[in-house]
Amino acid sequence: SSSSSSSSGSAGTESNPFTGEGTYYAVGMGSCGVENSEGDSIVAVGAGYMSQFDGANPNANPRCGASITIEYNGQTETAKIEDTCPGCAGEYDLDMSQSLFEKFADTGVGRLQGVKWYFNN
Repeated sequence: SSSSSSSSGSAGTESNPFTGEGTYYAVGMGSCGVENSEGDSIVAVGAGYMSQFDGANPNANPRCGASITIEYNGQTETAKIEDTCPGCAGEYDLDMSQSLFEKFADTGVGRLQGVKWYFNN
């Protein structure tokens, strides 16, 4: 037997998306050095993931500004990575702007399980 799995391509692609939990937060100045507002479709990704790419300056993280597609419960949205989520337990967790979160669920839900996302290259 071979070591290859059914998923083709590297992790974080449409055929092999990351999976994590989804939450929301009050956005502002993110770790990427951009001031965001509530209406922006932006996410903070778990620190366990973002820290893999951080150099001395988190503003220069190569994942900053990356466009991603988020899928949850049949809903698909695009967003930009603009921040790091230090409170996220999972490295693939997404902390979303409230306006983005509300496209998937009511804020009263609080936490979404099984959110899939991948990079748009």
